[in-house]
Amino acid sequence: SYVEVRDHRSVEARLTPSAPMWPAAGPLPPEVEAKVAQVAGVTASIVDLVWDPPWNPGMMSEAAKLELGMM
Repeated sequence: SYVEVRDHRSVEARLTPSAPMWPAAGPLPPEVEAKVAQVAGVTASIVDLVWDPPWNPGMMSEAAKLELGMM
């Protein structure tokens, strides 16, 4: 997963679901696009779900691992 802010202030986010049947796969991308579009200065937002590379716990931030008791 990553977020990129382009020169013309559009934002592209790629999200990697943690499982093929991830329940938020349908509603989450439009919700994230709407929230990002509300940020001052953003001219457009695009959110894509990607399956490559496959998600793994190593993609989690240290803060997320700590919150989930994985450390």
